[in-house]
Amino acid sequence: MKPKVALIVETSSVYGRDLLSGIVRYMRMHDQWSVFLEQRDLQLEPPQWLGSWRGDGIISRVTTPTFIEAIKQTGVPLVELTDRFGASQFPGVRSDDAEIGRTAAKHMIERGFRNFAFCGFSGEAWSQRRQDAFVEATREHSSNDCAIYHSPWTGPAARTWEEEQQHLVDWLKEITPPVAIMACNDLRGMHLIDACSRVDLAVPEEAAVIGVDNDEMLCRVCSPTLSSVIPNAELVGFRAAELLARLMKGETLDAPLEPIPPLGIAARQSTDVVAIDDSNIAAALRYMRENACRGVTVDEVIDNTAISRSTLERQVRKYLGRTPQEEIRHVQIKRVRELLQTTDLPADRIAALCGFAHPEYMHVVFKRVMGVTPGEFRRRAEL
Repeated sequence: MKPKVALIVETSSVYGRDLLSGIVRYMRMHDQWSVFLEQRDLQLEPPQWLGSWRGDGIISRVTTPTFIEAIKQTGVPLVELTDRFGASQFPGVRSDDAEIGRTAAKHMIERGFRNFAFCGFSGEAWSQRRQDAFVEATREHSSNDCAIYHSPWTGPAARTWEEEQQHLVDWLKEITPPVAIMACNDLRGMHLIDACSRVDLAVPEEAAVIGVDNDEMLCRVCSPTLSSVIPNAELVGFRAAELLARLMKGETLDAPLEPIPPLGIAARQSTDVVAIDDSNIAAALRYMRENACRGVTVDEVIDNTAISRSTLERQVRKYLGRTPQEEIRHVQIKRVRELLQTTDLPADRIAALCGFAHPEYMHVVFKRVMGVTPGEFRRRAEL
């Protein structure tokens, strides 16, 4: 008879869905389980059916003190995936939050930043672990302390959207740009980018922002799009299933499994910059980024910023290693690549959306920069 396993994992987040993908991968490779999937919010109390359930194992992301007591009553083996608290009394697997923090720090340090900040959620152990590692990793690269902001994620103390954004704005006003800010997750990153726009802090020129989870929807809703650390949630799920299988066979585990390190960085516009301490150049680059895809010219940039052509040319070369015209093309080609990968729009429509007067010219520029034609690039992306 197939083991009966309950998966109590939220499916509303990309992390939860990737966990389930890893569990399914294990099942296809090894044991075939009879699975009950309980789609629940992380804040809810134990399901009513748990007390009378006669299953063989549980993988849970929603463990609370009440849930723990309910599990003890059943005696069913449990693998714990909750990362909101400290050490667990159950066997568990989780992402390596310390390595996530170090990975984000390395990404920002490589871009030349010397001022750092962290924005997290209070009372969340995973956020605190990421904060501690980020602060430690950036300490030797800055003469200033890492600025810290956190507030409750949920519960009665959580603020409304507008209240929270105003607190973030007030915090950002106290930070000296250019600054590299790590958000504890992509949702927090979205909060930050919105707050930066309210205080007129250019992202990424004055404030580079990176989140965690690589939630494609959240990252692309942000303007500019949000860079993000990619946790290996699928491997966490796979290891959890592997662990539960051993427990259901009656094995005694001598040591906890190692935390699972992240896969790397999904670099997007919010960190596509080097640290720029010249506010005029930062403003000029922001103007280029925001207007490149409507066909802005270098003359327009000069007319709309307090900077001369010679200074613009010299400083953009200094910071980016390319001319202002090349920077405009860089932004346009990045947008062309994105549209080729994520839409089925024809070339003439993509050219218009990216500031090229003629599709033929977009084709020429794209091939010169990328080494392949737009059509070839799209076909490779579909493989």
